[in-house]
Amino acid sequence: MYFKNVVICGLAMLMSVCAFAQLNILNAKTPEEIGVKTEDRIEYDNDRPLPYGYVDDRDVLWSRTTWEIIDLDQRVNFPLYYPIDTNNIGADRRSLYDVIVKNVKNGRIESVYSDSYFTEKRTLKDIEASLVYSDTTDLGIEQFNAEGKVDKQYIRRFTLDAGDIEEWRVRGFWYVDKRQGELKYRLLGICPVANEARSKAFPDAGDAKVELFWVWFPGARDVLHESKAFNNKNTSQPISYDHLLNSRRFAGMIYKEDNVQGDRSVQDYINDNALMQLMESDRIRDKIRNIEMDLWNY
Repeated sequence: MYFKNVVICGLAMLMSVCAFAQLNILNAKTPEEIGVKTEDRIEYDNDRPLPYGYVDDRDVLWSRTTWEIIDLDQRVNFPLYYPIDTNNIGADRRSLYDVIVKNVKNGRIESVYSDSYFTEKRTLKDIEASLVYSDTTDLGIEQFNAEGKVDKQYIRRFTLDAGDIEEWRVRGFWYVDKRQGELKYRLLGICPVANEARSKAFPDAGDAKVELFWVWFPGARDVLHESKAFNNKNTSQPISYDHLLNSRRFAGMIYKEDNVQGDRSVQDYINDNALMQLMESDRIRDKIRNIEMDLWNY
C-alpha cells in the first residue's frame, strides 16, 4: 500500500511538469527562446509540493529513526550529483548541492543546522567558513609586510562546488500508521558531505570528510519542488528533487539508528570491516521492513 501511494503521487506530480532540458523547444523562434517559460507556462506551473497529511502522535504505533549515507559514486544516485558543470547547461539544470546552497544564500532556505538533531542553527557566515577558503601567497605576505596591503592577485580563493560533494547523509523517520495499518517514511534532514574548501588549497593534507551543514527537509520542500532532476528514462518528464527524495529513489546505506547506547553508529561497534558494516545496514533495513509484515501475522 505504501509503495502504491508513492506511485500514485509520483504520477500526479510528473503530469504537471515539462522537460527542463527541452523547455519551449518546439515553440522557440530563436535559440535564445529555448528554456524560457511563456507566461501561460509560468501560470500553469504555479503549483506546490504535495503536502504531508496530518499524523497524530497517538496514531504512531511504532517508530524508528535512521541515518543513511547516499554515496554519489553509485549510478542510481547520479541525479543528485549531476550536472557539476553548469556553464553550458540550461538555467533549470542544477545539481542538488547547487540548488540548496543557492537558496541558503538568498534566504529561501532558513532551516540550516550544525547537526542532525537540529539543536544549533547555523548562519550563512558559519557555512561559508567551510565552503570558501582564502589564502595569501608568499608574494602577498611580502607585499603586506612592506606596504600594509595585499593586492587581489596575491589572494587565492577556493570554493566548494557540486563536483566536490562525495555523499549526502539523510535522517528519516520510519513509523507505522495504525489508522491505515501501514509502514511509512518521513524524511527529516539532509546534509552534504565533502572535504572542506581548505583541502583544495592543501590537497596533500589528507583532510577527512565532514558534514557541511544539515537542512531541515520539510522547510526546503518548496525550493526542491521547483528544481528538477534529470530523468534517464524520459527527458520530457523530469522529476523534482522533492519527489525524488520523498519517494526514496536513491540507494542509501544505514550508518546509524536510534538506540539505547546514545544512538551509536554502526562503525562504533563494527570496526574496520566494510562488508560487515554493509550487512549490518541490511539487517537494520530488513528489521524495519518486517515490522509491517508482522502486523498481519495471526
